[in-house]
Amino acid sequence: METKKNSQIARLLALLALIGTILIVIVAISSVTGGDDGDTGKKDQPAKQKPVNKPKTNKKTYEVEEGDTLTTIAKKTGIPVAKLKQLNPDLDPQTLQVGQEIKLR
Repeated sequence: METKKNSQIARLLALLALIGTILIVIVAISSVTGGDDGDTGKKDQPAKQKPVNKPKTNKKTYEVEEGDTLTTIAKKTGIPVAKLKQLNPDLDPQTLQVGQEIKLR
């Protein structure tokens, strides 16, 4: 009788292991393929463009501070890096010096 009881427990454990393995495989496949993201059959919409921000400053120039790069200056002033380069064609972004004046307008 003891052998029959052990056999039933072993079969139950094997069934639970099989169910667990199937669930793990389903979760793994779902995460790799993107899963159910609530897609209702609509085609992908292009991302909304951010509105063009107005400059954060009305100053005509900016004085370079310790650790500044063109990117940090652009973030501080709200003026895109491309515009800063256009306004300062002789500016070498690699050699910014503390106290250097950069045109913003």
